[in-house]
Amino acid sequence: MSKIALVTGANRGLGRNTALAIARSGGDVVVTYRSNAEQAEEVASEIRAMGRKAAVLRLDMADTASFPAFAETLRSELGNVWGRDSFDHLINNAGHGEFALVEETTEAQFDGLFQVHVKGVFFLAQALLPLLADQGRIVNFSSGLTRITFPGFSAYSAAKAAVEMLTVYMAREFGARGIAVNTVAPGAIETDFGGGLVRDNAEVNAQFAGMTALGRVGLPDDIGPMVASLLRDDNRWVTAQRIEVSGGQTI
Repeated sequence: MSKIALVTGANRGLGRNTALAIARSGGDVVVTYRSNAEQAEEVASEIRAMGRKAAVLRLDMADTASFPAFAETLRSELGNVWGRDSFDHLINNAGHGEFALVEETTEAQFDGLFQVHVKGVFFLAQALLPLLADQGRIVNFSSGLTRITFPGFSAYSAAKAAVEMLTVYMAREFGARGIAVNTVAPGAIETDFGGGLVRDNAEVNAQFAGMTALGRVGLPDDIGPMVASLLRDDNRWVTAQRIEVSGGQTI
């Protein structure tokens, strides 16, 4: 029986890459999106073209009140598409960045980051835990910016640091069911994150490349396959870990 992964924010960026990498590794995927259904359907079509199954569901990580209804929708979709009442892997990828110095960061920006990256991750896991199969996996996305500083990312980095602590507690509390929980922390990656800051700003790109042992910034293909490998059965003994995928950023 194939494993089913739910990837939040899978319509673009690292979420898209992760969803496709899971499919290439033989998994099926529930693709969630917040605002671009067309992108999400394109990802699902690519997954199905590989001979895997996919479903597309809307999910707003900022709207925690919607999570119980989302769980029921997911339960129905699992039955309709897979004939199951559970899934195997939860990948908490969805999120956004705010680029502002401490003195310029607004309360709305700060609250928005913690609402999505911390509160959303916490309560989505809570809502979906009854549907997550025993021996399942949870992967929470963090950032290389919890170990280094880059001006403008204080609130974002603080939120991701909280995610790393949540991961440890989830691993401890869910371990009785054999559920492994880990954090993946990408370094600087060329995506549209932060308005494409690393991808489109040559100066920022060069700064991060100069900090990195392997001499360049990351690409989405450096991240998705690593996440897929973490879900394999032979990685069953890895839990409560922060795994940085950065090419050796600032070592």
